Amino acid sequence: MKGTIKKNTAVFLMMFGINLIISCLAYFVLPDKYFSDTKTLIFDKHHEIGFIGSYPLGILFYKVTLLRHLPFPIIALIQYPILVYILYKIGIPPNFHKLTVKNIIVYIGFFMLAIFVSMPSKEFITFLYISLIPFIFNSTKKSDKSKIFLALFLVALFGVFRSYYALIPIIAVGINFISQIKFKRKIFSTLFFGILIAVFISISHGFVKGKYMSESTREGLNTERKNSKDANSMIVSPVATGSWYGETIGIFNGFIAVNIPVVEGIKHLLSPQIVAFIVWQLLLFYILLVRFSRCLKDREKYKFELWTIIILFSYYIVQGLFEPDLGTATRHKIGFFPLVYFIFYYEYFRKDIRQNN
Repeated sequence: MKGTIKKNTAVFLMMFGINLIISCLAYFVLPDKYFSDTKTLIFDKHHEIGFIGSYPLGILFYKVTLLRHLPFPIIALIQYPILVYILYKIGIPPNFHKLTVKNIIVYIGFFMLAIFVSMPSKEFITFLYISLIPFIFNSTKKSDKSKIFLALFLVALFGVFRSYYALIPIIAVGINFISQIKFKRKIFSTLFFGILIAVFISISHGFVKGKYMSESTREGLNTERKNSKDANSMIVSPVATGSWYGETIGIFNGFIAVNIPVVEGIKHLLSPQIVAFIVWQLLLFYILLVRFSRCLKDREKYKFELWTIIILFSYYIVQGLFEPDLGTATRHKIGFFPLVYFIFYYEYFRKDIRQNN
């Protein structure tokens, strides 16, 4: 029957509709701590507006677009549909209506996205920019090498927004090289050496600048807000990060805390919202590992999914360097949600491209 909406499309639209309402109402129910970044983006009390840095560029973006003058529910009504439309253009998988673990993770992602873009948000800007990568990889007008180079170049260029994004291509190239070496436990060995690349970069930075990266960012920030009531999910290194070995332990601890937060889950069993995010993160990370393993077995067939996973894991490694707490880490992950969506349903999107050519 013509005009009938497919089940997968119906569920996609239902997720959009429900979470659009949530996004519009979020302003009235979220605690004040959710709006700390937003206040800076709107009011710019310290005159930070500029072209380099997440706050200067974020302030500039919301000033130029005039969005900062609108009520938050209207901002949500504009921002959330734009981001969901991008996901729609990437594609809707045919099994999106089925209750699988993978789909549930994405459904929750829709909800988290609704919360974090219900206000002026740097994650909105990150999402817009990072979503270019799936479209580059799905393009039929460029060679494979050109697509990979362009994707890495764009991520490096985004270092003007958050400087640590410039580290992602370096780690990604290293991970790609390491993943081609034969190891007994290739997945874990690849990630291990990927983290070591981040350690080497940080220690090199320490020799040049006098302070290691996590020492001068995460540890410094957490020291300042140690007794703050909003810092209950802080990521704290078990040893001081003032030495090369302390920094090494701190980076590995940061990566585990951000991506495999089992210990943090035990610490916050009485905080249901933190536990929920931790479960979501653990399931997400497990599925990414499974898909990474599959890609490595047939690198040519899953070439672009492999590179998307490598870029995403490189970002997760970088998060282990800089993220001060679980809440911030989760919010920042939403900016890279287009890559998760593309990875989860890669085989369907690539199949559609082949059928249309």
